Amino acid sequence: MTASNASSTPNRKPMWSASYDILIVGAGIAGSALAHALSAAATARGRPLKICLLERSLAEPDRIVGELLQPGGIMALKKLGLESCVEGIDAIPTYGYCVMLDGKPVHIPYPEGYEGRAFHHGRFIQALRAKAKEAACVEVIEATVSELIECPLSGRILGVRATRKEEGAVEKEAFFADLTVVADGCFSNFRNQVMGKAALTPETKGHFVGLILEDATLPIPKHGTVSLVEGHGPVLLYQIGTHDTRILVDVKNPVPSDLKGHILTNIIPHLPASLHLPAQKAVEKDRLRRMPNSFLPPSEQGKRTKEGVILLGDSWNMRHPLTGGGMTVAFNDVVLLRDMLLDVKDLADWTQISHLLHKWHWARKPLASTVNILSVALYDLFSAQDPYLEVLRTGCFKYFELGGNCVREPVSLLAGIEQAPFMLFRHFFTVALYALWILFTSPRQVGVANGKPVYARPRPDEYPFLAVKSLRVFWTAVVVFMPLLWQELRY
Repeated sequence: MTASNASSTPNRKPMWSASYDILIVGAGIAGSALAHALSAAATARGRPLKICLLERSLAEPDRIVGELLQPGGIMALKKLGLESCVEGIDAIPTYGYCVMLDGKPVHIPYPEGYEGRAFHHGRFIQALRAKAKEAACVEVIEATVSELIECPLSGRILGVRATRKEEGAVEKEAFFADLTVVADGCFSNFRNQVMGKAALTPETKGHFVGLILEDATLPIPKHGTVSLVEGHGPVLLYQIGTHDTRILVDVKNPVPSDLKGHILTNIIPHLPASLHLPAQKAVEKDRLRRMPNSFLPPSEQGKRTKEGVILLGDSWNMRHPLTGGGMTVAFNDVVLLRDMLLDVKDLADWTQISHLLHKWHWARKPLASTVNILSVALYDLFSAQDPYLEVLRTGCFKYFELGGNCVREPVSLLAGIEQAPFMLFRHFFTVALYALWILFTSPRQVGVANGKPVYARPRPDEYPFLAVKSLRVFWTAVVVFMPLLWQELRY
């Protein structure tokens, strides 16, 4: 490290500059994994890389995101040599889902031999950071990055300026690198600067309100629970520790002014009975915490974006958190990016990097597109307040009840085990057609007798009306799915 602007003023720390092969901004899920993975693989090849990992705060984060890692994410962790990060943090194995509609559960297990893990986010992050700190030639620095250093002539990003989190530190330091990777999360400060005209605006579909239930009993232990509450969004529950169960309540915009009252009155009574008391206690004593549910499609980097810098993780691509696929996509991205970067002879050669980014963008599509599309499409169905979406939601629930391949392939897509957007296409529209069959053949409530609902199958004279409704239902399915598919193929 060399001094670049030492000052003779007493008690004033000098500005320093340092140079690296790769500079990573953000020691979260993607940043920490990339630092370790690049270092380990490069060292094994006999050409170690000098890597700097910058993070604003290395204290254990306390967040309600990133607490469920799908089996596909576990598979990626093993490829990165990071599988030990889910050990020793009181992580809970997860074996699938239980979806509940009108008090009826349907079991959706992962394929045999696969499991995910649920845990406290902060503990997992600290385990990833510990692996990064142990890696050869990786320097982890606690500092706040305030700006990207841009060449005034070419516009290329040369590095960053950051202020260390040390007592009395006020001067910004310059950190230079052949390649800068920005992985600063969903609230990225540098997304628009890096992407330029290719930047897309995140779409916020609402919020999840999070609480922790103590010693709660889920309908199926060690399975994520999705409770579909009539007139409201889905409620997610999964065990993240021996005594802790996370509950996420979907709240649409505008967010109610009395959130606690909303949850106590409109949500908890519709949950399984075993969860009523733990949920009430949590609402009464815990602090309600919110996170935006944002969707940001990935647009290709390299051609129209800033030279010398790459966006990674939620700073570039987000999907609805309903399916818990964010970390799985991030780790898979790191696996692909690590292997491609190690084949680049000169990290400062943007022509090579640009070509790499094109390959990476399309190599990640099978998994990323599957998870992205599925997350938003499922959310639209599960939060249905439209009569045509409600038909599709009922059809989806009934489709899962069929079991066999009607469960195995969809859950393999959700879990990140299968990477096949067109398999998702096939199942989504099979669900739509099955929903139409249910519309014509299944009994529905037609009245109440002696205080009990009365059900009856549709009469033949109702078929013309149902035929028109079925067209509207199928068109709704097209409107939900096809724009998402086009968005993923387009960018």
